[in-house]
Amino acid sequence: MSDQRAERIADLIGPLRVKPGSKVRLDRDFDPRYKAGLKKRDGIELLQTGVSLLAEYQERLAAQDTYGVLLCLQALDAGGKDGTIRHVMSGVNPQGVRVSSFKVPSTEELDHDYLWRYAKRLPTRGEIAIFNRSHYEEVLVVRVHPENLVRQKLPENARGPGLWDRRYQEINHWERYLTDNGFKVVKIFLNLSKEEQRTRFLKRIDLPEKNWKFSAADVRERRRWDDYQHAFSEMLSATSTKWAPWYVVPADRKWFARICAAAVLAHTLMDIDPQYPEVGEEAREDLLVTKRDLEREAPAGAPADPYSDRHPSAGATGRRDRPKKKRG
Repeated sequence: MSDQRAERIADLIGPLRVKPGSKVRLDRDFDPRYKAGLKKRDGIELLQTGVSLLAEYQERLAAQDTYGVLLCLQALDAGGKDGTIRHVMSGVNPQGVRVSSFKVPSTEELDHDYLWRYAKRLPTRGEIAIFNRSHYEEVLVVRVHPENLVRQKLPENARGPGLWDRRYQEINHWERYLTDNGFKVVKIFLNLSKEEQRTRFLKRIDLPEKNWKFSAADVRERRRWDDYQHAFSEMLSATSTKWAPWYVVPADRKWFARICAAAVLAHTLMDIDPQYPEVGEEAREDLLVTKRDLEREAPAGAPADPYSDRHPSAGATGRRDRPKKKRG
């Protein structure tokens, strides 16, 4: 990644990456209000740069059709997942992005293994898939509410000691399998403070247009704050790997969270560095024949090929304007 933009992005997200093998404690290691010394007015330009990079590299990813990207987005309630997706993906081609939200599993989903419903929504080659909540719910919500294990119909001996360590290992192996097959996995946790969550809940209550976002269940889950902090810390410690890293994005400032999310995804795509495929000699000859036919159709006074001057390499592929006639 020689692009200076890539270096700037790497510097921004470096402090947010969870080092594989490290022992994470959220309240000690990551500040939800961290903003890398930036001001909000600087954020507009940075976000636009990130969105522009995503659009550029997504097009190349789709054209190459070799790699796929899976972005897992996790957060507590009111963490800003929906807004992050909306702003970060605002400039990309919708045909190349698929967002999946995972809520309470259905009866059919509970009749399969716990990764089954997530595997069904994985990206295809050339595609970016975003999991709004993901397979990590299986070591977060299910851990905080172990009664869900009963609904998953696990054999009794599978619910004993070592369950969570076993799931961490299974998830790591699954993500390594995906990566080995050309599907890059990157994971973002939007790290929200308890006080910021409180104020966002109040906003949803006080503003009529936000009422639909509020659920009493969110407040009940808030009472388990410490349990969730512990579950997130354990998850980040056990499942941030070289092939599928976690980034803990400070989420108290929405503008900064969106910049970071765009930077993480752009960094992933730039690391892949997808290229437009080159056509073979036979296909190139067909292009040149078609090109000459189109050039002959140019109206009087119009350039035979208005794009040849914009691309210095056009001459190598036969893209030349029709020679001008000498006067006199």
